Amino acid sequence: MDRIQYLSQFNLLRSLSMEDLITMDELTSITTFPKHTFIQTPETFTEELYFVKKGKVRLYQLNNEGKQFTLDILSEGNIFGEIGDISLGTRELFIETIEESDICVMDKERFESYLIRCPRFMMNMIKAMSERLSYMSSLVQNLAIGKLHDKIIHVLVELSDRFGVWDEGNDYCRIDMLISHQEIAHLVGASREAVSVALKELSETGIIRTGFRTVAICRTILASGQSLLK
Repeated sequence: MDRIQYLSQFNLLRSLSMEDLITMDELTSITTFPKHTFIQTPETFTEELYFVKKGKVRLYQLNNEGKQFTLDILSEGNIFGEIGDISLGTRELFIETIEESDICVMDKERFESYLIRCPRFMMNMIKAMSERLSYMSSLVQNLAIGKLHDKIIHVLVELSDRFGVWDEGNDYCRIDMLISHQEIAHLVGASREAVSVALKELSETGIIRTGFRTVAICRTILASGQSLLK
């Protein structure tokens, strides 16, 4: 598959014409990052715009005690980065690949030049930024006031919405990525031990099913978005 076809698969770029895609191809470079490789740390930040062509990346930060808190997981079609006055809020974050990932990069001068020539790209950019802000607002509200079980369910519902797979004849939606108890703890801002206990309780009630680094959530929860555990 050539790079023009690669670019056409980005969610952000689906409304662009073939002529626009050819231009984008000339303005970007693609790098393959191995699993568990840093694309960025707060110390190595540069003003660039990144597109996830293939794979998954994790955005997280550290508190004063060095504890990780995962802010988002991005997959194919998502964007991150910061250029000039346009920011997706990633300047102070660690950005690490969860699996081998193909990342496209556009630098500041090329990006600003392209925006002038392609207003459709800007409209898609605004939509992506709005969706990110909405997601982060929902995440902060739920993690700030919810109980641990509800925080976990909220995060699992979000992951199911983006990475869920329905197996035929199954009432559970499987999250199509390997995820450990520690990684869920990073997502909800709790200890691994507390998360392990909560997951066990949620599994016993039938709200979720767990396996080795796998989680599936029941259809009823996905439909309501609320916990059945009272």
